[in-house]
Amino acid sequence: MKKYVSYLRVSTKGQERSGLGLEAQRAIIEHYAKIDEAAIEHEFIEAISGKDIENRPKLMEAIKLCNEKKYTFIVAKLDRLSRDIEHIFKLKKLLGENFKSCDLPDTDTVTLGIYAIFAQREREIISIRTKVALEAKKKRGEKMGNPQYFTQETRDLGGKMQREKAIKNINNKMASGMIARYNRDEYTLESIAQELNNFGFRTVKGKLFNRSTVWYLIKRQKEINTT
Repeated sequence: MKKYVSYLRVSTKGQERSGLGLEAQRAIIEHYAKIDEAAIEHEFIEAISGKDIENRPKLMEAIKLCNEKKYTFIVAKLDRLSRDIEHIFKLKKLLGENFKSCDLPDTDTVTLGIYAIFAQREREIISIRTKVALEAKKKRGEKMGNPQYFTQETRDLGGKMQREKAIKNINNKMASGMIARYNRDEYTLESIAQELNNFGFRTVKGKLFNRSTVWYLIKRQKEINTT
């Protein structure tokens, strides 16, 4: 069986005490490990801002353990390590092939480099795009969606195709793991959607999660479990 060492990071001690950011990361890693049939041997938690990797004691401990025991280092999302390309390549050099990020299963050097470049701009671009789109719709007085253009037949067909696509989507598999955990803890649908969005998850269409999309994922997961 594969063996993982997980690394969870939040930016402040307050976030560490609240546990919300950590729970999200832990849920993703646990779900990924289940899919990959791997065991999580040790978990390292660090509450520190995005400093250089040498100044993160828990991170360095995790790397040392992985190199000594030949375990695989795993994080829920690449930006939990850093949004700095140089830092990410340092980690890749220290860990070699024993490195996984749940949002980037293939971590060869070229793929990692390309992803790291986009990661640096991801948050800013999403923020700008969302703000501009919402402002434009607000000025035009538009409402979301135009259901009058669809017949019941096309709605049913489209719904079936979307369900099949969503079930196969790896991003939704990871999100479903988080949702299952939050649902057990009786989070509201709105709170779950907010956590998914804050953590960088998007729907199959690349949209932000909302109450409805979270509800549909829960429903789909139940359908899968009963088949």
